[in-house]
Amino acid sequence: MKQQFQQVLQTYRERAAAERTLLEAGGPAFFARRDELLLEIGEEVARVLQSLIIARGAKHLVEVGTSYGFSTLFLAAAACEVGGHLVTFELDAEKQAHAREQITKAGLGEYVTWQCGDAVELLAEVEEGIDFVLIDLWKDLYVPCLEILHPKLAQGAIVAADNILRPESARADAEAYRAAVRAKPDLQTILLPIGSGIELSCVWR
Repeated sequence: MKQQFQQVLQTYRERAAAERTLLEAGGPAFFARRDELLLEIGEEVARVLQSLIIARGAKHLVEVGTSYGFSTLFLAAAACEVGGHLVTFELDAEKQAHAREQITKAGLGEYVTWQCGDAVELLAEVEEGIDFVLIDLWKDLYVPCLEILHPKLAQGAIVAADNILRPESARADAEAYRAAVRAKPDLQTILLPIGSGIELSCVWR
């Protein structure tokens, strides 16, 4: 399975490298093709989250924003390691189909349940006792997703939110999310300046 994981990861690495020039250029060309791009959280961040899941022994995992499955690969690998399971949500059926194909190639398909549709609606059906959440979708949905998921979090649960520092265009929504997290008395939170900025929060009741 490790070899399969590495093969899929290499495919993602090559795609990210090929898209880097367009990302750095920005402007109209970038925005015209934004939905085609991987826009991954980055390998450093993905490995940190994977390590946190394993160290915590988190078994009930939720990902809000599958996209093309880069972060899903690492979360599924962590689920495999601890004997847990990941539920991942994505609005775009084509993106999630690609992600599902890659996760299956990595030998991790049995550790993932795929949900396609409006996350704000679908999250209401998630079972309580969530041990880990990654929030990485449209930034104006971060706070609504947090409000739905918060009552379902287990003691010691970890909530990670991406893009807190970058892009600049999402800064207002990111700050709104940070304020919402800090308004929860049972969440201890810190901003990690890695990748595009990760707000990492832990439930402590």
